[in-house]
Amino acid sequence: MDTAADPRDVHRSRLFVGICLALIPTGASFALISNVLGQLKEEFILTNYQAGLIGGAALWGMAISLLVLGPLLEGYGMKKGAVLAFVGHVLGLTLFIAAVSLRANPSAAFGLLMLGAILLACGNGMVEVVGNPLTAALYPEAKTTKLNLFHAFFPMAILIAGIVGYTLNQLPHVAGGFLYHWTFQIGIVYVPIVVYGAMVLPQSFPPTENTAAGIPVKEMFRYTLTHPLMYALLVIMGIAISLELGSNRWIPEIFARLGVPGILLLSWIAFVMMVLRLFASHFVERFSPPGMLCGAALFTGTGLLLFSMAQGTISAFFAATFFGLGVAFFFPTIVGIVSERLPRTGSLGIVLTCGVGLGAAGAIGVPGIGLIGDHQLARYLDADERRGEAVALLSRADQTLPDYIARAEQASVEELRQLGYRASDVERAVVATRHALADHNANGRIVGEAVPNALRGIVGSGIPEDQEPLIAGAAAVINPAEGYGGQQALRFVAPFTLILIAFFGAMYISDRRKGGYRVERLEVATAAQSTVQSAE
Repeated sequence: MDTAADPRDVHRSRLFVGICLALIPTGASFALISNVLGQLKEEFILTNYQAGLIGGAALWGMAISLLVLGPLLEGYGMKKGAVLAFVGHVLGLTLFIAAVSLRANPSAAFGLLMLGAILLACGNGMVEVVGNPLTAALYPEAKTTKLNLFHAFFPMAILIAGIVGYTLNQLPHVAGGFLYHWTFQIGIVYVPIVVYGAMVLPQSFPPTENTAAGIPVKEMFRYTLTHPLMYALLVIMGIAISLELGSNRWIPEIFARLGVPGILLLSWIAFVMMVLRLFASHFVERFSPPGMLCGAALFTGTGLLLFSMAQGTISAFFAATFFGLGVAFFFPTIVGIVSERLPRTGSLGIVLTCGVGLGAAGAIGVPGIGLIGDHQLARYLDADERRGEAVALLSRADQTLPDYIARAEQASVEELRQLGYRASDVERAVVATRHALADHNANGRIVGEAVPNALRGIVGSGIPEDQEPLIAGAAAVINPAEGYGGQQALRFVAPFTLILIAFFGAMYISDRRKGGYRVERLEVATAAQSTVQSAE
């Protein structure tokens, strides 16, 4: 069982600052791993699929912690949870960087990179498992405000890491490439890990709210799993975070295809989110959490529609401002409502809300937007003049690419690094190209995913553009198509914000009729809070 410290031994402000800093490795690793995937592909001769697995481990690694270890938090306690987060961070980061010692064995290196990425993501998830209930326990009188402040450190980390990563990418020849190399960029994450470990791990932790109130774990599970509002909030969380993280995953990629610096666009969204979360208390006092979320959904929908119409850098950043203003409050404020309106759900309600949100984003939001984009992309390519250009390019690829396969198959590991591509990547491009040509010949037009996938395969084959003009030609065809398809996908998902507007609008109106938004408090937890405050 949880053996939390006496509340009088808890230093509230120091513990809160430390757990906020623990969220920085999450945002920093998100940004920096994405920033170095290209280097990893080249150094370890990874396929696009393998690189995607490393990048995707971030979401489902967090889900493991939230949905497997999170519901058991009342048993092992927040202090041990913080230790698990620290161990996951240190071990995951160390194993990830240690893969550099296996350059001569790309398969083994990939396995170590994956293991490191998963453990790092599990550490990120444990910060969410501990940080949200800890914030609620430390500040039961201001949960939504403090949860927004806690979650401000996630976009803050993305902002800082995004700018740092972009800057380091411009320095490939400084210090012999040391500052540019992926090991240095990823190693930067050690700094916040060491800082938060020194601040948090020596501290005494308070009990969770339910433990302090004497609510049995069985009762917490019963209440959480039988309350209708809990299920409604889980559905709403799934929609909201799918719109936030699903869109955020694609926005940099979509606009990079249209000539807009994607990492800087993501950094600007993170900046807007950070500022709003830092000053969330003013919005809580003025509008109440349901009112905030109703307005946030309106801004999010507007931002998505503006993204779908953006034609350049200025219009893209204008849309990003509206989008950032919207999604800033989604995650922490919905978690705050769960904790304030349904406090008996305890840590279980919080981690389920977080887990469902991240799980929905990973399983529905990201792939769903991609699926819609693929459909719209095919329609774009099927226009007469574009169809002829794409088919002609695929025909040339069918004749040209097999020579590169033979060259790669005869090369040593070091020669492969110099070539910059693997035979398996080019083979996939050839197979996709022939399938696309057969599909087009059978249908007489471009439908489905065959032609877009073939063009992607050619661009992603790893063959340098200066060796083969076909690569640049394929990029010139697929990039604007990807941008168009992505923009249309964002337009398609924008109406889902109407569900959020209706739900939180109805909650806001209902609260107003009852005299305003009211926070439900567990009396024992409130009494214990006075002793926690005395330790500040």
